[in-house]
Amino acid sequence: MARKFLVIRGAPPLETTILNASNHHFQKYLSWLERQPLSSQTRRAYRSRTNHFLSFLSASGEDVGVLVQTERERAHVLREYKQYLKLELRSSPATVNAYLTAIDHFFEFLGSKSACGKVPREELPQEAPRALTKEEQKRFLRAVAACRRSKDRAVAILLLYTGIRISECAALKEHDVSIAGRKNQVIVRNGKGGRYREIPLNREVKDALGDWIAERNNKFTGKRTDEPLFLNPQGKGLSTSSLDLIIRKIGQSCGLAVSAHVLRHTCLTNLVRNGKDLVLVAEIGGHKRLETTRRYTLPTISDKERAVQELLE
Repeated sequence: MARKFLVIRGAPPLETTILNASNHHFQKYLSWLERQPLSSQTRRAYRSRTNHFLSFLSASGEDVGVLVQTERERAHVLREYKQYLKLELRSSPATVNAYLTAIDHFFEFLGSKSACGKVPREELPQEAPRALTKEEQKRFLRAVAACRRSKDRAVAILLLYTGIRISECAALKEHDVSIAGRKNQVIVRNGKGGRYREIPLNREVKDALGDWIAERNNKFTGKRTDEPLFLNPQGKGLSTSSLDLIIRKIGQSCGLAVSAHVLRHTCLTNLVRNGKDLVLVAEIGGHKRLETTRRYTLPTISDKERAVQELLE
């Protein structure tokens, strides 16, 4: 896809001009991105993927400004970028689609209509998101019970039984948790898309949070209830990466590859398989579209493996 350029004497090389223009657009985009109602994880993903796309454009000699104005050229370049992701980087269908979504967001900022509208998304496998099986859940919960730190137990139990996103967990304040009165719940005040929701807490979550909050208030005297719920030893709020590391370490202790995201999928999968209405599951999970929740009605990889294994029985 590389092109030859006519370099005008006394002028900077065209590649340099294009790179400077891309950097200008990218910096303005980053400033705009920070003001959008998105989670910090989504912002990081959009920033990284857009930067990757602009690097691809620069190496290919493409001008972002031209792509904004010329829909046909834009669609052509995006098709080639999609092929680059698939064939050169061997990206999965889900990863390719994630990059195209980020690019759409970038061109939306530039004032262009859907950049990827004429570039078909990759067809994804028809299966539910990865979730722990019932046996794996039992192993994980035994490992949680063996944790010495009440904070680790509280994080794991909260994520498994409420299905909140890790970014939502990191954003929780102490006053977002109600476990003293009749209404036991956790409040997500600024979920994905800026949405607010209240999630009831079962007894396991209530007890685990109660243990941590008691230790938190004893160890960090003077902390206000509008400060982060989960704190590091220095009294600062835990980051999403720190929260996820807690879950991964618990999983490693019982031989399971687990992340906070897997616990969310496990919670929502359990709700669906227990016969709960999809609208209810969507509300608990904070899904804007019911189509997102319907994924949990599909078979998981474990379901498929079990079905094939049963042929031998």
